[in-house]
Amino acid sequence: MTEATLICRANRLSRVAILVGAVAAPAAADEITVFAAASMANAMAEIEERFEASSGHDVVVALAGSSVLARQIQQGAPADIFISANPGWMDELEQDGLLKPGTRFDLLNNSLVLVAPGRDAEEVDISPDLELAGLLGEGRLAMALVEAVPAGIYGKAALENLGLWPNVAAQVAQSDNVRAALAFVATGEAPFGIVYATDAVAEDAVSVVGTFPPDSHSPIVYPAANLANRDVPAETEFLDYLRGPEARAAFERHGFVVVPH
Repeated sequence: MTEATLICRANRLSRVAILVGAVAAPAAADEITVFAAASMANAMAEIEERFEASSGHDVVVALAGSSVLARQIQQGAPADIFISANPGWMDELEQDGLLKPGTRFDLLNNSLVLVAPGRDAEEVDISPDLELAGLLGEGRLAMALVEAVPAGIYGKAALENLGLWPNVAAQVAQSDNVRAALAFVATGEAPFGIVYATDAVAEDAVSVVGTFPPDSHSPIVYPAANLANRDVPAETEFLDYLRGPEARAAFERHGFVVVPH
């Protein structure tokens, strides 16, 4: 075999090795930032860990009130995915052209509950006949911001529809997000609070003393969407994962109802 033949064969083998290496190499990992409603904290911690393990991508989850997150997105925050605790803030971002078209979908449902400190608080019937002001006494009713944060918006609407708001409005202690309102109750700083059912599941130091009738407020819906600022494969993979069986099981473990797709 001539030297020229050996060189030619070596070149062919080298090209084959390069091609094989290219096929075998794993896809590059992406890092994505997910802005999610504070009420999703426990579920998102589990989903973040499982998605990273199965995909190889890195996920950074930022949690806050939906209003805070939406405003940050409007101001140019480098988020990739947004999951809101109500459609209103997602509608606003969509009107601003900040969502990638065709990626928005309804992910979860939740319910609204009245909580009290301790594990054995006495249950009440949440109806127009509830003497909520009397139950509060000199104490405060912990709620998320009633004009901005979804849990507070839903809570105020429910109290108004039941005719209870005028008697308790002056005793409402508002916080930046629903988890902060939950903490007020868990630490005994407030005798009652209005939070999501999923928040109550996440906190051992409170009891659910009543569930607000579904017709006392608009349906609690969590929409999710890909933001329009950039496009990497991990964004689509993560949204697909949220609709898959592993994420569904995680959400249900934390008390959410997953919207069928």
